[in-house]
Amino acid sequence: MPELPEVEVVRRGLQAHVVGKTITAVRVHHPRAVRRHEAGPADLTARLLDARITGSDRRGKYLWLTLDGPSGDDQALVVHLGMSGQMLLGEIPNAGHLRIAAILDDGTTLSFVDQRTFGGWQLADLVTVDGSVVPTPVAHLARDPLDPRFDIDAVVKVLRRKHSEIKRQLLDQTVVSGIGNIYADEALWRAKINGARLAEKLTRRQLIALLEAAAEVMRDALSQGGTSFDSLYVNVNGQSGYFDRSLNVYGREGKPCRRCGAVIRREKFMNRSSFYCPRDQPRPRG
Repeated sequence: MPELPEVEVVRRGLQAHVVGKTITAVRVHHPRAVRRHEAGPADLTARLLDARITGSDRRGKYLWLTLDGPSGDDQALVVHLGMSGQMLLGEIPNAGHLRIAAILDDGTTLSFVDQRTFGGWQLADLVTVDGSVVPTPVAHLARDPLDPRFDIDAVVKVLRRKHSEIKRQLLDQTVVSGIGNIYADEALWRAKINGARLAEKLTRRQLIALLEAAAEVMRDALSQGGTSFDSLYVNVNGQSGYFDRSLNVYGREGKPCRRCGAVIRREKFMNRSSFYCPRDQPRPRG
C-alpha cells in the first residue's frame, strides 16, 4: 500500500491540477470501486455531478478532495488507494483497470485506476477532530509525523505504555499514521533500533529519535517522488518515484549495511517482511 510520501505526491498533483474545477460527468466502471459508499454508485454519481473541487488534504495514508456541492453543502471525496490505486489525469495507459472516471469542466478526465480493486472512492461528511476538519472515515486516525500539529511528546507517552513490539506500534495508524512497512524499517535502521524490541522498554530519547527518523526518511522520500518498486504506484501524470534507490535496509537482504558493512537480514513480521542490520540493530534478548 502506498505510504505517506506516495500519497502526498498524489495529493500535491491533485492540488495543482484539479482544485477549482467542477465535475461535469461521472461514470463508475466497476461497482467494487465504490463499495465503501454505502448508498451505491448511483448516489455517488449524482452527488458528484456539478460539485466544485475546493481543496485537497491528507492524513497519514488517506487523502481526500473537499467539494462544494450544488446545494452548498461541503463534503469530502475520500480516495482509498489500497494496494494499486492510481489517480490519473489525461490518457489512461491501461483502460482495462479503469474503475471510475470524472470529467472536469475544462475537459480534463480524472480517472481512478486500480488493478487489484482494493481501493475506491467514498463520499463522506466532514467533522472537526482535535482542531482539524477531516472526513468521518478518517477521524479515528492519529496525526502523522509530517503534520504541523504532530505532538511528538504525546506519542512518546502513548508508546511508553505499550507492551508490544515497536514496529507493530509504528504500523498502528491510531498511534501514529502514515508509516507503513517500508518507512518503518528505514526509520528503525536510522535510529539503530530493532523492530522486535518492546516499545515500553525504549527510553524517551530513543522514541523521540525514532519518530524524528520516521519524519526525516519520509521527507527524503517525498523529495524524490516516493518509492516505486513497480508501475502500480505513480503520480497523477503517470510518473514513478525513485526513492527505492536510496533505501538503506528495506529489500536489501543479503547486501552489506551501508553504515557498518554487516549483512542485512530479513525476518517475517505480521505477514510482512522486516529488514534490519544485525550489528546496528541487535534483536532483543530472549
